[in-house]
Amino acid sequence: MLRKRNLVIESIRRISSKSSLFCTTSVQPARLSWEASSQVILKKKLETALKHHHIDDAWDVFKDYKRLYGFPDSSTMNRFVTVLSYSSDPAWLCKADDLSRLALKQNSGLVNSDALTKLLLSLARAQMSESACNILRTMLEKGFVVTSDVLRLVVMHMVKTEVGTCLASNYLVQFCNRFMELKRNSNVIKPDTVVFNLVLGSCVRFGFSLKGQELIELMARVDVVADGHSVVIMSCVYEMNGMRDELKKLKEGIGRVPSQLLCHYRRLYDNLLSVEFKFDDVCSAGRVVLDICKSKDLSSVQNLEKVMVLPVGSHHIKSGLRIRISPELLQRDSSLGVDSEATFVSYADSKLGVTNKTLAKLVYGYKRRENLPELSKLLFSVGGTKLCADVIDACVAVGWLEAAHDVLDDMDSAGNPMDLVIYRKVLSGYYKSKMVRNAEVLVRQMTKAGLVTDHSDEIKDCENTELRALLVQEINAGEQTKVPSMLYELNTSLYYFCKAKMQGDAVTTYRKIQKMKTISPTVQSFWILVDMYSSLGMYREITVTWGDIKRNVASRDLEVTQDLLEKLVVNFLRGGYFERVMEVISCMKEKGMYNDVAMYKIEYLKVHKNLYRTLKAADAVTEAQAQRVAHVRAFRKLVGII
Repeated sequence: MLRKRNLVIESIRRISSKSSLFCTTSVQPARLSWEASSQVILKKKLETALKHHHIDDAWDVFKDYKRLYGFPDSSTMNRFVTVLSYSSDPAWLCKADDLSRLALKQNSGLVNSDALTKLLLSLARAQMSESACNILRTMLEKGFVVTSDVLRLVVMHMVKTEVGTCLASNYLVQFCNRFMELKRNSNVIKPDTVVFNLVLGSCVRFGFSLKGQELIELMARVDVVADGHSVVIMSCVYEMNGMRDELKKLKEGIGRVPSQLLCHYRRLYDNLLSVEFKFDDVCSAGRVVLDICKSKDLSSVQNLEKVMVLPVGSHHIKSGLRIRISPELLQRDSSLGVDSEATFVSYADSKLGVTNKTLAKLVYGYKRRENLPELSKLLFSVGGTKLCADVIDACVAVGWLEAAHDVLDDMDSAGNPMDLVIYRKVLSGYYKSKMVRNAEVLVRQMTKAGLVTDHSDEIKDCENTELRALLVQEINAGEQTKVPSMLYELNTSLYYFCKAKMQGDAVTTYRKIQKMKTISPTVQSFWILVDMYSSLGMYREITVTWGDIKRNVASRDLEVTQDLLEKLVVNFLRGGYFERVMEVISCMKEKGMYNDVAMYKIEYLKVHKNLYRTLKAADAVTEAQAQRVAHVRAFRKLVGII
């Protein structure tokens, strides 16, 4: 008792001294008799410091109180956490985070939901994403309700950074899993569309396309209705992952939207064209272009159903997922940063159109396949003789004189002859290239058509110089694409087989990719394969896949991503392959990638809570056991499990 009294006296002197030096309104010691409990004295000091928002004083008193008596009552703790939350100093916010979680670990009733919510919002606004996620996870674990409005605000701040996006996406997965476990409980709030859109949009911005695909499937599992923003963001994820079939289903799902939404869905059409070019399917791209340019005529037609259901994955899989979409619903604050400038689709005067980049790719693609008659039909359908003239001019400029001549012939055969000036451009190109016979043929055609040519006339230059330049770029790029189109086709087959749990066919397709000398598996290939093995609980096969990944990285045929490596860590944890766990974590550190240690800890505790808790390496019988114990202990140390 004497020792406690001395500590109390020292605490009072220290706080009073600090108050007189640094505070304009010093905290005067309460006049309490020495017979009063020292616990009451310290509690009064703490309450007074908190009342005047003297955080330094409050912290010093709190440390003394906790050392002597443990945590104060819940009312004082809630007040303390709230006062710390009002600070703009990250150090105090960090202390509030640590203090709250420590208190709740000891007694789940010490800090209430209101105090935690205030702290959560303060941490999120301060861009302390890791601490904010810690509080979110703690509240989820303790059964505290985070309202939809609060969760939206917190996530909106978190996803502004790459690390915050990683944490927010992992928390959303954890939140949804908990919801599906407890969905019969009426107190469990389902994550909403806005939260999904915020996280999905940030996955697109920071290149976490594989995590984005996982979230889309999760959205279907928890039956969250996708709105118009969701549809566009999903199209971005599908484009990044080369998933053409999924994009086509989205496009069919939205149908013909009202004219006021054409601008919004421009990005979806842009992504669809992009993936058609990735597949090197110029004919299919041409059909998309025709559909885009007809949108102005059909935009008044609206979907009769407000909410539609689309399959996620092949519709041939009976057990496949389904997602509900409401394409005409656009919720506020539902998307961040995915409305960047489109590459292939333009929008002007309430109409969709195509850019010169699209035209250049179409011209190059049709020319390479020697299918110029189809190109001519497409050009006239999209832009009439004016667009045909621009393309002919560009072909002449790059030396494709015969191609330009073919387009002239196609237009003439279709009853849409070009102007004299266009003929003269092709003719001039023939003369400059000394292609005399071709020039003579063209002159006879012009004479037959009644087109008189006068060499003294000046040939007017075409205004569309951008198309010329872009066509030159396409020619120079040639076949130098990052991923061969055949690999996209094989990945599509691999995705179907994996989702259908057709392991034999999936492995056969994967081995086919491996055997090809001209192509190598992509991160999407490995993600699809790992996802299948994970769903089947085949963790040993994932270790084999990890070996393939390392070989491809070593040969510089593959650049691994954070979401792929993180998926490997989680699956190795579930399978108990701790050497592989530490190996992948080390790889992520070397590449400067963020490790969500808190998530790793949660996954570990689900399956291996007491694994080798007391066993030491010296207790192991074999060398393999000793190494396993060492790896487990290293992991436990990493995630803070004693």
